Parts: sequence; structure tokens; C-alpha cells
Amino acid sequence: MDAPTPTFQPGPEPSKVEEELSQAGEVPASGTGSFVGATEGGPPLGGDRGRFKRVRVAVESNLTAELDGLVTAVDTILGDPRSWVAGGAYRFQRVPWSAPHDFTIYLVTRETAYGMCRVNGVDIRVDGVPYTSCRQVGKVVINLDRWRLSVPSYVDNQVPLKVYRAYVLNHEVGHELGRGHVGCPVAGGPAPVMLPQTLGLQGCTPNPWPHP
Repeated sequence: MDAPTPTFQPGPEPSKVEEELSQAGEVPASGTGSFVGATEGGPPLGGDRGRFKRVRVAVESNLTAELDGLVTAVDTILGDPRSWVAGGAYRFQRVPWSAPHDFTIYLVTRETAYGMCRVNGVDIRVDGVPYTSCRQVGKVVINLDRWRLSVPSYVDNQVPLKVYRAYVLNHEVGHELGRGHVGCPVAGGPAPVMLPQTLGLQGCTPNPWPHP
């Protein structure tokens, strides 16, 4: 008697790995107020023309575990063809902490961010809590709360945390490049990157890029 021909039984469809909307774990509210900078530089970002900006990257000294991830994010986001390098307008290069530079990107706790942002009267608090990030002259200050937790307008729309991180970096770097805030031009359309999306979308949809 011949053995029955085995039939193929497909296994279950592999489940799609969901990208995190926010990062689990406790977020420290305050830190040392001192900084640790990346000691190595990075590759040129952008084409062979455009205004050249040298960028340092640093974290508050109690956040050293965040430094490598911040370095990778800065290189990836600022080097993306949808970022400020689009069309040859700008070029960036990450430089070592001790090198001459045009501006520095800092990742800091919310209380340190509040102190850094208040220098020229910028108040980043919402309901008394330091909430947003900011830019001061030569300083892009990223609030650790937002870097890890994102914001309701992104989380509620199931937008991954890495997309919010691209937004907040591009937005604050945009201020350093001289851009101001704008509103939502068309309801239901992508938000301009200089719309303050951390505080709401004004009827637009989330968008992290200057040139999507």
C-alpha cells in the first residue's frame, strides 16, 4: 500500500512587528545640567552644494546611554533626502565635541530643557510641566520626555516614535536655520514641519519632513 502523499499545511501568517509608539520605562525629570558630547565625527550629509553646517551632538551626563542612539538618529534624519538637505539647500556634518561648530543638538531632561530654554524667555511648559523642546542660538534642545514618549497627536494616530523623533529634530533644526512657525495650510493634508506639531496638528496629519 502506497503511503499517502503528504499535504502542505501552511503555518500561521507571521505577525507584523508593531513599531513602538513610545518608549517604556521611567523618564528622569531632572539631571546633572552638564553634558557629554560625541567624540567622533560623522560623514557629510547632503550633496556637494548648499550652506554647510557643522553639528555637535551631546546628552546630559546622566543620559549617556542615549548618546549612541542620538548620534544615529541625527545622521539618519538630517541626511535623509526629505530633510533640510533636499534640493541642495543645506549640507550638514557631525563634528567631534571639541571641534569648531555651528550649532549643537542636546538631549536633556525636562527640567534642564526648561532652564536652557528660559535663557531668552522661551517657556516650554504646559500646565506647569516643561513639555516641548526648543531652540536657542546655536543650541537645539530636545526634551527627553518627548524623545521617549512622543505626543498624543502622534500616538493617537499610531505614528511610530521614530517618526516623531524625525519631526522634533527637523523642526528645531529648522528654527536654527531661521524658519519660524506656520499653521496648517489645508485640513487633512500633511502638516508643514514648522507647524508646532508637539502641541497639536490644527487639522493636518502628522509629517516629520521639510520636503516629504
